[in-house]
Amino acid sequence: MQFYLKYQKEILRGVGIFLLISGFVIHFWVRPQKAVSANAIAAANVARMEASVAGGSATKKATKKPEVSHISKALKETRAKQIRYLTIFTMIFGALFLGYSFLKKEESFE
Repeated sequence: MQFYLKYQKEILRGVGIFLLISGFVIHFWVRPQKAVSANAIAAANVARMEASVAGGSATKKATKKPEVSHISKALKETRAKQIRYLTIFTMIFGALFLGYSFLKKEESFE
């Protein structure tokens, strides 16, 4: 307990900086972005070229994507919301710890 009381400001600053950095890393690096990947663009280009080569033939093969169930779609949306809330709370707690470490502590008369 004496160690914590002696180094309270340094501990709170360290925890605050750690939480802020981890919040930013999770938010900007770990969380997937809503963009089309290079593989998806390449697959679309290949499908377009195959369609143009095949022309308007009657025996055209239709590629069918497997349908994503409602449960897995809801699960992915819920996970994305949880990650977003985790990053928000992490950054808020980091800022609070860091801000609290800079407050002047009142001296007790013991």
